[in-house]
Amino acid sequence: MVPPGARVIAAVSGGADSVALLYILRQIAPGALVGVAHFNHGLRGAESEQDEQFVRDVAENFGLPFHRASVELGAGNLEQNARRARRAFFRELIQQGTADRIAVGHTLDDQAETVMFRLLRGSGLSGLAGILPVTAEGIIRPLLGVRREDVRSYLRERGIAWREDSSNASPRFARNRIRQTLLPALERDWNPRIAEALAHLGDVAYEEEVWWAGEMSRLEPPDGPGWVELYAPPLAALPRAVLRRRLREAIRRAKGDLRGIDFAHVEQVVELAMAAKGSARRALPGLTVVRSFDWLLLRVSATRPGIPPVSIPKPGTYAWRWAKPLIQLTISAPAQCVTLDLELRGWRAGDEYQPQGHQNPVKLKDLFQRARVPSWRRAGWPIVTEKGKILWAKEFGPSVEASGLLIQEIPASAESFPLKVTS
Repeated sequence: MVPPGARVIAAVSGGADSVALLYILRQIAPGALVGVAHFNHGLRGAESEQDEQFVRDVAENFGLPFHRASVELGAGNLEQNARRARRAFFRELIQQGTADRIAVGHTLDDQAETVMFRLLRGSGLSGLAGILPVTAEGIIRPLLGVRREDVRSYLRERGIAWREDSSNASPRFARNRIRQTLLPALERDWNPRIAEALAHLGDVAYEEEVWWAGEMSRLEPPDGPGWVELYAPPLAALPRAVLRRRLREAIRRAKGDLRGIDFAHVEQVVELAMAAKGSARRALPGLTVVRSFDWLLLRVSATRPGIPPVSIPKPGTYAWRWAKPLIQLTISAPAQCVTLDLELRGWRAGDEYQPQGHQNPVKLKDLFQRARVPSWRRAGWPIVTEKGKILWAKEFGPSVEASGLLIQEIPASAESFPLKVTS
């Protein structure tokens, strides 16, 4: 949690857990402790101000810098809004270089309440991992394996004061109802160690998540900003547990996060991947998923911007990128032909030409259908034209009029993009 040389700020609300955290850190890691942070939600008027002053006084008594923030939470889910505002405050302290880690005072009981809350909401295994002991953002939770009552005993034995948050008694908040009603009833009637059992479930789920994260990191990177393309047949052959993980990771990579995504959303994508055939579309929070032939596309926006045509004034090598992979075309002409009047562009509705070996012109749309080209690839399908007449199209080859021209697709190197012309 605290690597050598790391600087830690203790997040202290004034409650028993965070006050104990501060005293414990001061005892076991005095060289790492560099400040105290307090977020004033302003929801309890004078009481909130008194909490802030209490924490400020403790920080001053310890000779530690005091950092505070407040925000107007507005309407909506107060718990969720408050949590996001606190995270933004902690993230800012780390990004500004004030600290490397922010320590918060969550206990084993908080973990049990979180796991129960998510279980009741129908969370998957990732949600049951509960509160993480260490996050990628730099949040650490040293008391996550300690019972809340043990924390209070620690403070009482040492005569250390703390503040009680009156809102913790309000049944308005779901977590308070779980803490005050549900878990005590389960402890009394079903399992006297229900908190430990739920925390152990969270720990098992967390270790599963760590393993799966390693597996998912081996996957190819996203295809582009805001979109991921997947070939469905091999996905459908995967065990359902692996398929869910694969698609959940694809959603995260395309969308940037999993906010608003639940089990039912992932199952919709699973069903699309396992469909035998056909086209379909599903709208997920912040994401659209499209099935076309054997392909899946997960994208944030409904469309991707078009690519301007590339002028081909002479023989050479030209780059084009729409969907992966980046392609390069080498265009050769008869020796006496040193200038050309060609254009490399994407497909347009109504495009047709007569590929070599065909008796009559054919619409590219029909060729796409026969080749099972997914719908989203077509607008960027590379085509070479001369004064509007198609001479070549990717995968379908040159036209009967393209005599003397040799147009070849060659492997593209990373440094070739965004190269336009080399000759």
